[in-house]
Amino acid sequence: MALKGNLQDFGITQLLNLVNLARKTGSLYLESRQGKCMLSFREGKLIYASMDGEEESLPVLLQKAGKLTPEQVRAIQQHMAGRPDRDIAITLINSGHLKPEDIVKVVNQQTLNTVYKVFSWNDGTFRFEPTDMPPQGKMTTSIALENVIMEGSRRLKEWERLQDELPDLDASLKFAERPTTPLRDINLSPDEWRVISFVNPRNTIRQIAQSNNMSEYQIRKIVYSLLQAGIVQLVPSQRQQAAPAGAAAQPAAAAGAQAVQMRSPAVKRNVVQKLIDRIREL
Repeated sequence: MALKGNLQDFGITQLLNLVNLARKTGSLYLESRQGKCMLSFREGKLIYASMDGEEESLPVLLQKAGKLTPEQVRAIQQHMAGRPDRDIAITLINSGHLKPEDIVKVVNQQTLNTVYKVFSWNDGTFRFEPTDMPPQGKMTTSIALENVIMEGSRRLKEWERLQDELPDLDASLKFAERPTTPLRDINLSPDEWRVISFVNPRNTIRQIAQSNNMSEYQIRKIVYSLLQAGIVQLVPSQRQQAAPAGAAAQPAAAAGAQAVQMRSPAVKRNVVQKLIDRIREL
């Protein structure tokens, strides 16, 4: 018989602790107003996660991680259409394109990104089915739940703080006139550079997140760090320029200006200065 209940009475942390302590095997189905999620376990280890019954294919995940080029992904999709991710992984390894650890790392990260999203769910229902396992052919992993629970709990506290600091994702951003952080100390991550390239009063924070395929947690964390560094300033949503509903975010270098090049975090001081000066002129 399946274990069923309400997330208001039995939270995500408690459910994962139960699976971990009892070394459960099976799948946990979560349904909330935020969406639907399937988490699968083998002897108390997290092996698979899927959100809303949809997930990106392995080649697409590998491309986003910088392990495959768009051309390689198109070739795989053309020649291995309909083949399960496991077969694609074996082919990539046997052909020497990737190492096993490269694929494991990408699958692990995708699984963790999915499970961390549900830690903020505090309403809805859950159901545990001990006989259900991931769809055949899907890539699985093996992750200790103790680490997942600790990191998920930490992120939940951070998420609550970020919601207080940035309650309105329909606000937009502009570059600070006088950055409070010395330029020599600026060392941005690739994700932060991606957000920087869309900083423009015409783009809401929500649109920037959608254009970069980022979750609310990710975009809030990055914007908060940029605000704390004094690189950008918030523009309240009521001061935004009128734009068509659902309009996609436009890169900061749009409207005829020369494209801003996203660079490695380890950039020189003069490169950062030129980039910021160039974006301010737009």
